[in-house]
Amino acid sequence: MSLSGQQRIPRTPTLPQGETVAAYGTYLEAQKAVDLLADKGFPILMVTIVGTDLRMVERVTGRLSYPRAALSGFMSGAWFGLFVGLLLSLFSTPGSPSPFIPAILIGGAFGLLFSVIVYSLSRGRRDFTSASQIVATSYAILCLPEKAHQARALLQEIGGVQSGWPARQQTPAHPAVPPVSSTTPPASPSPASAPAAPPTPTAPPAPTGPSTAAAPDAHDAPAGGRAPAGLDEQHPPA
Repeated sequence: MSLSGQQRIPRTPTLPQGETVAAYGTYLEAQKAVDLLADKGFPILMVTIVGTDLRMVERVTGRLSYPRAALSGFMSGAWFGLFVGLLLSLFSTPGSPSPFIPAILIGGAFGLLFSVIVYSLSRGRRDFTSASQIVATSYAILCLPEKAHQARALLQEIGGVQSGWPARQQTPAHPAVPPVSSTTPPASPSPASAPAAPPTPTAPPAPTGPSTAAAPDAHDAPAGGRAPAGLDEQHPPA
C-alpha cells in the first residue's frame, strides 16, 4: 500500500485499518505518542488515532440572565462592528472621520438587541450557558501491520504498548447432548413416578354381640353328612 493512498481521507465513514500498537486514557497522551513517533523518524502516515466509547459532555459555564445575555450580545456585535469598520476604513478618503467607533457601537447595539430577544423567547427554559465536547473513554494508536512491530518498539519509552486488537469475549458454548443409542434399554421409572397400587379391600368387622341366629339341627345338614363351611367353623364337633 502506497503512502499517497494514506493521505487521502475517505469520503464515507470507514473504519481504519491496522493493529493497535498502544492505548491511552487521554487524548494528550495519544498525541504525545504520535509526536514521539514523528521525532524518531517513523512514517506517521501509517498511524491513526482512534477514540473509543464516545460520549457527549456538556459543561455548564455559568448562569444566564438578561444582563448577561445583553452583555454577551453586545460583545459579539462589537466584534462584528469592528470588522465592518476595518472594511470601511479601506475605502474611506483621507481626513474623513474614522468609521471604527460608529461601526463598533452600531454592531454592539444590534447584537445586544438580538440576544435579549432570543433569551426572552426561551421563557426561562434554559437559564444557563454551556460548552459541549465529544470525549472518548480511551484512545488507541493504530498502525499498519508491516510497521506495527517498529512502532511498539519506539513507544516502549512512554508505555501503553499493546499486542494487538483487544480480544473479543468468548460466549460459553452449550454442552453437546450425546445421542441416545437405539440399543440402550429404556430406563426404569423411578419409584416416585410409578403408579400407586390400588388399596387392599378390608373385611367387614365381626359382630361383637351374641349371635341371635339359631344353630341349624343335624337333620338340616345337606346330604352327604357334611355341614356347611360356615357352620363347621362356628360349632366344631365335640
